[in-house]
Amino acid sequence: MKIYIDGDAFPNLLKPIILRQIEKYGIKTYVFANKKINIGKSKNIEYIIVDPGADEADNKIVQRVHSGDLVITADIPLADRVIDKNAHAIDHRGELYSKDNIKQYLAMRNLMESIREMGEITQGPKPFGSKDAELFANQLNMFLQKYMR
Repeated sequence: MKIYIDGDAFPNLLKPIILRQIEKYGIKTYVFANKKINIGKSKNIEYIIVDPGADEADNKIVQRVHSGDLVITADIPLADRVIDKNAHAIDHRGELYSKDNIKQYLAMRNLMESIREMGEITQGPKPFGSKDAELFANQLNMFLQKYMR
């Protein structure tokens, strides 16, 4: 298994959490972003800077991900694309996306986007905090314990 991180919006609170797990399990990890992102120094991490553009990092991740790999992203359409390739996806708040739930998340995301496009003002996600980081850490730990045996 490899880990792919959609790095452009990766919360700072998650960097030490993911770095610890990468080192603990020796997992080859790729961080994709359109600017320099530093999660930490590790022989297991490769940083890949992509061209500017809304979906450049997403497209590179989808090109490289394989069945069984893990993608860490808050981008629901990207999660949908990697799940279609039989990979796994976890968001920054600890939600494990799966074939069973991704279409529901995608439908809700698309509905909210349509509402915003019609001029409605909607609330965005609540600010990212330590409780979210804890949920992420717990989900990542459970996932790795299950799949890294």
